Amino acid sequence: MPQTERYHRPTGLAFFLIIAGIIAFSAALALTLDKIHLLEDPNAQLSCNFSVLIGCATNLSSPQGAILGFPNSLLGLAAWSVVITIGVVILAGARFARWFWVGLNVGVLGAMVFVIWLIAQSIFVLDVLCPWCMVTWAVTIPVFLAVTLYNFKVGYLPGGASVRRIAAAAYSWMFVITIVCYIAFFIVAQVNMDVLNRL
Repeated sequence: MPQTERYHRPTGLAFFLIIAGIIAFSAALALTLDKIHLLEDPNAQLSCNFSVLIGCATNLSSPQGAILGFPNSLLGLAAWSVVITIGVVILAGARFARWFWVGLNVGVLGAMVFVIWLIAQSIFVLDVLCPWCMVTWAVTIPVFLAVTLYNFKVGYLPGGASVRRIAAAAYSWMFVITIVCYIAFFIVAQVNMDVLNRL
């Protein structure tokens, strides 16, 4: 097993997963409630609709908003509940096996790929930015980075000592890396949607 013999409980990661999970769960819940309002009244004025550019009604009513035949927000409610639970259990003293961490990494990778696709759909197809969706995107990025870099750092994902050192260094700079990702997203949105002039 590549992990060092002395186990250090990742309390920082656990707290982050709990906080991030609560934020994203709240966004998914808000989207779910808005979807219910739309089903009750297709002309409902949703609190998340601020302008032609920023609103969630278009996303919720689009095929992209229900990729599996039901609202994506229901996936979020289930997935973020799991993330919160994992954080709480770590704080409670649980120590997960390597396969669990790898499985979690596969899950957050899937979430990241899905979020990138949703971002592309919003920018290039729907031409609208959904506030609650953006909250989910903003949380998914650092969660993916945190879990992946942690797994490389402790050796749960394959890589030599140099990979672990790089991951450890990147882990400590995760906030900066996340901000860079946000800036990249904003630049793409600005170039393709002229966000600043349409606000």
